Amino acid sequence: MSWQDKALWLEKITKRMMLIVGALGVLVIYGGFFFLLFSGRSVAVIPWFFLLSPWICIYCGLTQEQQTNVLKWFIKKVKK
Repeated sequence: MSWQDKALWLEKITKRMMLIVGALGVLVIYGGFFFLLFSGRSVAVIPWFFLLSPWICIYCGLTQEQQTNVLKWFIKKVKK
């Protein structure tokens, strides 16, 4: 196995791990957020970047083409 194949394998595994960590982060962080919200406790203890961070992991786990499509979709939604 050449170093290029190893680098591609490492990139593939890293992207997959980012997707898994991001999905689990969405479940755990948003689960906790909604639990606090619906139980009547203050959600002020959760900084806004905690709610954003799993989505960044998911974005980084996507292929380059998927990332481009997400950016185009986001820009289209913001411009409306």
